[in-house]
Amino acid sequence: MRREELVDLNAFLVVAEEQSFTRAAARLGTSQSTLSHTIRRLEARLDVRLLTRTTRRVAPTEAGERLLKTLVPALDSIAEEIASLSELSRKPSGTVRITASEHAARTLLWPALARLLPDYPDLHVELSVDPGLTDIVAERFDAGVRLEETIARDMIAVPIGPPLRMAVIGAPSYFEKRPIPRKPQDLARHSCINLRLSTSGGVYAWELEKGKRSLHVRVGGQLTFNTVPMIMSAVLSGFGLACVVEDHVADDVKAGRLVRVLEDWCPPFPGYHLYYPSRRQSSAAFRLVVEALRYRG
Repeated sequence: MRREELVDLNAFLVVAEEQSFTRAAARLGTSQSTLSHTIRRLEARLDVRLLTRTTRRVAPTEAGERLLKTLVPALDSIAEEIASLSELSRKPSGTVRITASEHAARTLLWPALARLLPDYPDLHVELSVDPGLTDIVAERFDAGVRLEETIARDMIAVPIGPPLRMAVIGAPSYFEKRPIPRKPQDLARHSCINLRLSTSGGVYAWELEKGKRSLHVRVGGQLTFNTVPMIMSAVLSGFGLACVVEDHVADDVKAGRLVRVLEDWCPPFPGYHLYYPSRRQSSAAFRLVVEALRYRG
């Protein structure tokens, strides 16, 4: 590929990202007329229209979208390789973007980053807290954090935390009027607080397991929330039982504010993993963050 072709492709990428010739020209440090000529030259060379232009915005055509799917990772790879070469002569620097759930960010990522960052003033981390299953490639994150079972097989997955357990809990005031459940089937006679999943929009089915028996229990009750803090408030107020990650309730159980039940149906399972594309050319900054987060328990 000639250098001129690479320049044209980069110009197309910036216009597609900005959805505006004005903003793209400012970002590239050129004029609108020069940028328009560059795009026309590229479209003429490829003999296909890449962008549709209206008075309000600029958007990729179907052919433009196909080109972007190949172009974005290719140019990212080139930029990462150049950055990794320049890093050979200096301390790790640059920005690492990670998306994670609030729970993983608070309990694992932030403690590790708080220890790491003071020693590397040129290292910057952007941490996006999002409960959804973010497409890290499309959203241009360097990595994401999920439970191991939800990570695609074509990703590299690095454990960053210990195994987790679920906990079924209720307030003492709730159990003053209800018997303690001894087996999952007993939950049908209890008021349970549901969690609405942000990823699928469905309601979380309580995952209980004992020996070779594995159950996904659909529970019922008056309340459904989409955040764990709201569920915890309702449980502590005696409105019903809930099933949440163990460390959300450890202090309340220890203090007697909550009672844990069905503990023998809540075995450990693999915890959070940092994941990223296997084809990624890692920068020194990214490798440093990965090693700081890696679980070695």
